[in-house]
Amino acid sequence: MKRLLLLGGIGEALRLARRLGPTHIYSLAGLGQVPDDLTCQVRVGGFGGAEGLADFIAAEGIDLLLDATHPYAAQISRNAARAATLAGIPCWALRRPGWQAEAADDWREVDDWGGLTEALQDFQRPLFTLGREPLAHLHEIPVHQQWTVRCLQALPATPRAEIIGARGPFNLEGERELFTRLRSDVLISKNSGSQSTEPKLQVARELGLPVLLLRRPQLPPVDREFANLDEIWQALLEAGV
Repeated sequence: MKRLLLLGGIGEALRLARRLGPTHIYSLAGLGQVPDDLTCQVRVGGFGGAEGLADFIAAEGIDLLLDATHPYAAQISRNAARAATLAGIPCWALRRPGWQAEAADDWREVDDWGGLTEALQDFQRPLFTLGREPLAHLHEIPVHQQWTVRCLQALPATPRAEIIGARGPFNLEGERELFTRLRSDVLISKNSGSQSTEPKLQVARELGLPVLLLRRPQLPPVDREFANLDEIWQALLEAGV
């Protein structure tokens, strides 16, 4: 049986890890909750770049590397592809499709934080749902704006920002209540393509709110790409994992 190293970071990776036996390794950066109920081995922490990951692959006798990290974790994905090449093993990746706008949507893509702040100039109550990055810019909040930042860890509020700690999946009713309470006039998000966080987009659609989406980064080519968990699981079975 081939030995798999699964690089996690999204819900699909955890669901796959729950199917793996004790021979395989599930690796996490450790930024969120670490599961303690898996049959497979769990490793938490970084590897020291592509070279460190390649060394780990060789030391552990890994036969296949599967990158199931977040679509915006571009550096990790680049390290994974490079490490697999250095170690001489295949690299597969879950490349979850992004969300697609509907006719009633007002979606506006931006390339980076600078483009985002420029696009936000005309709004007063933005709701950020793209992780911790806004926390580094709380001192830059314009005087006419009140921010809400939803990320994994709650932090004390600042004079013009509320920081909410929450983890998906989120439901439609809960998102409606949040938007109503905050009186948000614009939603900011990454285009993760995750079903567990998609309800916010429906609420923005219902309310006629614009959505600013951080453009997806370019990810490296790998030996095989998969759009969903079922495709990956079937391929793993066929490969003898």
